[in-house]
Amino acid sequence: MNIGVAYVTPTHKVWMRMDMPSGSTVEDAINRSGILNQFPEIDLELQKVGIFGRISKLNKALEEGDRVEIYRPITADPDLVERKDQ
Repeated sequence: MNIGVAYVTPTHKVWMRMDMPSGSTVEDAINRSGILNQFPEIDLELQKVGIFGRISKLNKALEEGDRVEIYRPITADPDLVERKDQ
């Protein structure tokens, strides 16, 4: 099945498409993508992952066309940051 894996930093945007066997999980796709070698700062025990913007577990089975996303930790408290639209 064809899926995507995405990760964004302030300086890099990574979006790759790849074929995965049926029954593959979010973790399988991340490991197979090689993104953990490219960005060694990714810690899957601490960082959240998702599919199309919805938080997911690493053992979630993928479906055709899914986009796996690795989310970076929040670096600023949203309650303390001034809103730009004010």
